[in-house]
Amino acid sequence: MDILIIGGSRYFGKRLTARLLESGHAVTVLNRGSSAPPEGAAHLVADRNDETALEKSLGDRAFDAVVDQVCYTPRQAEIARRVFGARARRYVMTSTVEVYEYEDSAVPVREEAVDPRTVAVDTGLPWDDPEFLDGHYGEGKRQAEAVFAVDPPFPFVSVRVAHVLGGDDDFTGRVDHYARRIRAGEPIAVPVVNHPATYVYVEEIAAFLAWAVEAEFTGPVNAHSHGLLTTAEICAEIERRVGGRTVFQEVEVGQVSPFSFTRSYGMDNARATALGFEFGHSSDWLAQAVSETVGAR
Repeated sequence: MDILIIGGSRYFGKRLTARLLESGHAVTVLNRGSSAPPEGAAHLVADRNDETALEKSLGDRAFDAVVDQVCYTPRQAEIARRVFGARARRYVMTSTVEVYEYEDSAVPVREEAVDPRTVAVDTGLPWDDPEFLDGHYGEGKRQAEAVFAVDPPFPFVSVRVAHVLGGDDDFTGRVDHYARRIRAGEPIAVPVVNHPATYVYVEEIAAFLAWAVEAEFTGPVNAHSHGLLTTAEICAEIERRVGGRTVFQEVEVGQVSPFSFTRSYGMDNARATALGFEFGHSSDWLAQAVSETVGAR
């Protein structure tokens, strides 16, 4: 297969690229030129927000599959839909568990809780404002899914990715947030009622995306390892790795630490499992994931 990855030079994107190359696919990475793709991949340079530049960079190339790692807004989705409508035989967008940001469910959340075909799209919102986008991450992804999902010009998949852990290149700073406080014995802010959440190991989500590229299903799909994780379980593993002491501080209002949640919106991965992907259990990889990240600091 001839595969294009938009923004595939970082974190699980580069792992996806490596897996596809190892499987014998021809892989091209498109980004703004800020980082080189993994060895063996072709490279195209363009700003995905600039439709003219994107068209020029692609030329007359077409792809068996496009994996869009960096589609955050409906405006970006509209550009991609126009540009790749006649260039992609399959389109896989990496979405997020945060599309369920309004859910608070006693049972794991299934894909039908957010049907992108029914989501209202508003491209007039200030999507180019980084502060606005940061505060509306889930909404941006939800509306981007909606742009692709209504009368799609290609078979379309949205992979709703759980919270990702692992890797010595984890750029989020979330594990570091905990490690610094645990080392110093500083309080970690958590809500009074702190819900567990669904997670996925960085290597496992790369494997899932590689599998999704070659599959034939369409529509939204939740992607996460089996087994919810609590803030306490993650902190206990970090404490074993770095020493120190975990001190939780319950807060009723205000900002809480990044792996604590006032709502219950852990996902249900039954659809992906029924389609044939075998997830591992979070308990099998948590120690390795923490070791990779804090060991790199």
